Amino acid sequence: MTSDPAVDPPTSELDRLRHDGPETRLPMALAQRHRAMPTDSLLQLDLADANWSARHEDIAVGAGFTIESTSAAGATLRRRHTLADTVATGMRLLICGLNPSPYSAEVGIGFGRPGNRFWPAALAAGLVSADRDPVHALEVDGVGMTDLAKRPTRTAAELDDDEYRNGLARVERLTVWLAPAAICAVGLAGWRAVVDRRATAGVQDRWLGGRPVYLMPSTSGLNAHARLADLTEHLGAAMNLADRSFDPGRR
Repeated sequence: MTSDPAVDPPTSELDRLRHDGPETRLPMALAQRHRAMPTDSLLQLDLADANWSARHEDIAVGAGFTIESTSAAGATLRRRHTLADTVATGMRLLICGLNPSPYSAEVGIGFGRPGNRFWPAALAAGLVSADRDPVHALEVDGVGMTDLAKRPTRTAAELDDDEYRNGLARVERLTVWLAPAAICAVGLAGWRAVVDRRATAGVQDRWLGGRPVYLMPSTSGLNAHARLADLTEHLGAAMNLADRSFDPGRR
């Protein structure tokens, strides 16, 4: 880590966005900056005519930053060792993992560890058309990605209920704002911790942010109870749930 990091000036994309781009493009602009910055460095985000709000805080946290200070027109953000959301309006399906592994945080790809079966299952189900490419998944397939908790851990058991609870609230606000057709929660632990302790895989009675939720087992290689064929079937079912309510005119 850098002991005295310099404030990183806004990129041309962020500078242009603050003048003429819609707010909904900010998550991906910040995600791009997150990938390009060293851990613990600072980014000065100026919103110009917009006022800093709770939504901007959610966007910054989802993009992998913590907020050092704020003003009416922006904030100073610190880049953390975590995984940035890939989200936008018009998503066909929002994938919500439990939290990133240290490996995924390092390479910038959700479910990125070679032993994780998410991407093989997603390809087999026809959910995505490129392997281990979350930006392609969002821009081409309409599949976004976020996490309940942003703190990387080697196992989900290292997270506590408060992290899940706070994360679920953020994801619900994100869902209300961006309105994906449906959500697929990957990993039973988080949903059981804060929503329904008896929840089983499948379509859930509890919606999130006004959108239907499909809950499925973890795709981690540590989950020996779920076979690749089972995970493929779950992702196919989540895709079908999303397609029943997806409006292509929103993209």
